[in-house]
Amino acid sequence: MFRDAKLFIHRWRKFLEWLWQQNGTPGQLARGLASGVFSGCFPFFGVQTLIGIALARIIKGNVLLAAVGTWISNPITYVPIYWLNYKLGCCFLGHRETIPNLELITLDGFIREGWLFTSRILIGSTFTGSIAALLTFLFAYLILKRKARFRRRN
Repeated sequence: MFRDAKLFIHRWRKFLEWLWQQNGTPGQLARGLASGVFSGCFPFFGVQTLIGIALARIIKGNVLLAAVGTWISNPITYVPIYWLNYKLGCCFLGHRETIPNLELITLDGFIREGWLFTSRILIGSTFTGSIAALLTFLFAYLILKRKARFRRRN
């Protein structure tokens, strides 16, 4: 068991080292990672990676790091991230106090309730994704800039 954990940690560190050694300037690498984190905050299961890569291409970021950045949402983090996004959306758009009786709801009412939920989670996802992407960009850029400076000295 201990040997397996040690092997996993070793492989994980090698993977992270490989990621940080991607081609590009610190700005390109940080933009790629941030675009992935931004798209990973949206509940578009199955296409988050494609959205992150497309966004990275638009802002001239590293596409591999964009794909990795979408891993911010995974089966462990889905519920907390999307719950937070929904709650933030409720703060911006107002909170509905009562849940309608599902037996009395019509097709139009169902569509309206679905739109209210969708709009709240998308507004919250935009806010959360923007903040997370900005923090990711700043953190990654500072680390990569320092690493580049250290490499030039040696």
